[in-house]
Amino acid sequence: MKHIDYLNHTIRLAMENVESHHGGPFAAIIADKNGQMVSYGQNKVTSFNDPTAHAEIQAIRKACEKLQSFQLSGCILYTSCEPCPMCLGAIYWARVEKVYYAADQKLAAAGGFDDQFIYEEINKEHKARQIPFHAIEVQDKNLPFEKWAVMDQKVEY
Repeated sequence: MKHIDYLNHTIRLAMENVESHHGGPFAAIIADKNGQMVSYGQNKVTSFNDPTAHAEIQAIRKACEKLQSFQLSGCILYTSCEPCPMCLGAIYWARVEKVYYAADQKLAAAGGFDDQFIYEEINKEHKARQIPFHAIEVQDKNLPFEKWAVMDQKVEY
């Protein structure tokens, strides 16, 4: 399939999701390096009562499970809309090679899905955020990292 075909498929999946009342108007597909579809995901935030159940996250989870890997190196993610900040982070952690999207974040905002405030919050001082973040001095705060550093049998990522 060509890029445009995968994007059109994500749009159909997003429409199907809206029509079935299972979640928001978003869908994503992951294809392997040979161009074969590995997985797809649809937004299930409201039906799963899970704010992390975005289409891209759903597709990444399914692809990782299918490929038995926590990294999707060489894979391409196609999505009906430009990924939000959370999905962007997941895409980088999954090591997806490329992302192609249809609608951009301005169209998403016009449709009621505006993530601009999150981009703005990320750049604020912790205490100035709408949800303040507070670091508390804990004596053993580095202990898990020290233990990890000396482990012989660990899977680096």
